[in-house]
Amino acid sequence: MNLLSIQSHVAYGHVGNAAAVFPLQRLGIEVWPIHTVQFSNHTGYGSWKGRVFEADVIRELVQGIAEREVLGECDGIISGYMGSAEIGEAILDTVVRVREANPSAHYCCDPVIGDVGRGVFVRPGIPEFMRQRAVPVADFITPNQFELDYLAGCETRSLAEACAAVKAVHALGPRVILVTSLHTQETPDDAIDLIASDPSGIYRVRTPRLPISVNGAGDAVAALFFAHALRLDAVADALGRAASSIFGILRRTADSGSREIQLIAAQDELIAPTKPFEAEQIA
Repeated sequence: MNLLSIQSHVAYGHVGNAAAVFPLQRLGIEVWPIHTVQFSNHTGYGSWKGRVFEADVIRELVQGIAEREVLGECDGIISGYMGSAEIGEAILDTVVRVREANPSAHYCCDPVIGDVGRGVFVRPGIPEFMRQRAVPVADFITPNQFELDYLAGCETRSLAEACAAVKAVHALGPRVILVTSLHTQETPDDAIDLIASDPSGIYRVRTPRLPISVNGAGDAVAALFFAHALRLDAVADALGRAASSIFGILRRTADSGSREIQLIAAQDELIAPTKPFEAEQIA
């Protein structure tokens, strides 16, 4: 399998492509990474060096790949943080090119907009671009709870409201939705839910809540879920595998006390999670 991953990148730590590429490679997948930004470290540190790339850089790199006559071998595209709506348009242009070369290719959009407790943290225009342009053309999307609420135009305080929001977002276009973190009235305080949905139903995995707050986990779980879903063609199994792996990695990270997700040290969790979770159908 070959996947084109167009996301942010950091030299130190693991977010964006630095969180998604290695897990995919560890699963035996060829990844063609294109960086929308390249920073020294993630912005949560408060200071960083680097730059946001212009949209034409994305198009130039895709053109170079196309000249190798391999776009027809691309099985999927993953996009994450977009530094501007212009970069978003370059990504959607890439989706069109890949689908023309391989009509069976799938597009997975992580609609990075904001998060619970932080609100919107992307540049003006990006939330609207995600809802109006990117999400409608995506096959897969991987929002967190805040992003699900924004896309659906409602609040998800209960599980029933979350399921209704997922169905509303399906109506925008995507066939498969993964909500990477969900906490409703039915979720115990010491747990966190992940839910995935496709035409076969809505599925949930509940894992213990770990005493940790790190960047990059959402990027990693989105990539894992997308890859497993393409390989297995079974959303419930893909959800269980992705959730099991990310829980194992985060548990190792919590035990280490590190501020960065321990993808390398805990890489065996990508292949054989120490604590498997199975998805249950909830709708």
